[in-house]
Parts: sequence; C-alpha cells; structure tokens
Amino acid sequence: MFSVTVRDHMMIAHSFQGEVFGPAQRLHGATFVVDATFRRPDLDLDGIVVDIGRATEQLREVLGELTYRNLDDEPEFAGVNTTTEVLARTVADRLVARIHAGELGPGARGLTGVSVTLHESHVAWASYERSL
Repeated sequence: MFSVTVRDHMMIAHSFQGEVFGPAQRLHGATFVVDATFRRPDLDLDGIVVDIGRATEQLREVLGELTYRNLDDEPEFAGVNTTTEVLARTVADRLVARIHAGELGPGARGLTGVSVTLHESHVAWASYERSL
C-alpha cells in the first residue's frame, strides 16, 4: 500500500458537555496540527498516489471551514462534543466528499482510503481512517 501525507493546522474554540471533561467543559481554545494521509494499492500512471499540491490545497480549504470558529456556535455541531476524534472524522469525511467531487484531480480516483490525524500536542493525538 502506498501513501502520501500532507500537513496543516487549525485553531478552534469549543466546550464539552459531561463530567468526564472536567475543566474542558468551559469554553477553551485548541490548536491542532492536522495530517491527512491518502492511500492506494498502486501508483497512478504518473507514478504518484495523489497530486500533493491539490491534496494540500484541499486540506487547507477544509480546515479553513473550521478554523477561527467557536464550534459551539456551528449548527452542524449542535449537541455534539467536538472531541479530537469527532473532528478527525469530520475532516476525513469532508476530504472524501472533495475526492468524490473531483477536487483532487482525476488521479485521485484510484485512492482507496483516507486517514486524518489531529495532534493536540506533542504527546496526544487522535485519528480516523475510512475507505473510499
């Protein structure tokens, strides 16, 4: 299996519901380093997994829809704890929608999986992986 990973970051504000979250129940900010990994079993005719430039651009656009926002105010997340895991899935799903829409170019049709990892810090991160 071949893979290519691109990286960007996002800054959000949010709060959590539930005793398990302790002080994070209050509004707080988070900065995530975000890795998006694209997978396929074989390289395309150009010898690549995916166009890295397009992958980087699409990741930046997806994160731009979330960054500098208080996610508590976003209707899409009403009643949802926007944990690192939930946000990893959200970013992955949005990238997959862009792949299906052709935004990563025709070579991306051979992709079979996407994985997104959100790094909360140098010691903690969460990932979500899905098939296409």
